[in-house]
Amino acid sequence: MSSSAADLAPRAVRVDCSNEELTVVLADGRRLSVPLSWFPRLLEATPGARAHFELLGGGVGIHWPEIDEDLSVEGLLRGTRAPGGRPRDR
Repeated sequence: MSSSAADLAPRAVRVDCSNEELTVVLADGRRLSVPLSWFPRLLEATPGARAHFELLGGGVGIHWPEIDEDLSVEGLLRGTRAPGGRPRDR
């Protein structure tokens, strides 16, 4: 029996967005939280727009249609910020 690379890709099953953090729960039980300041479009969006998202490709990506933002789970795991995104303020 063989597995394809797509079968091993981390997949989101839940997404929550507060005013400060984006939290993504993965199918394998991991929970990833990143500062919202990494993603300026999400940071500036209304709470309603942040709550309206779609999981793409069975959870390998996340899309917010109202603000035209797309993030990959793999990118989040690598710590990739959006252009113009800044580290969390200390």
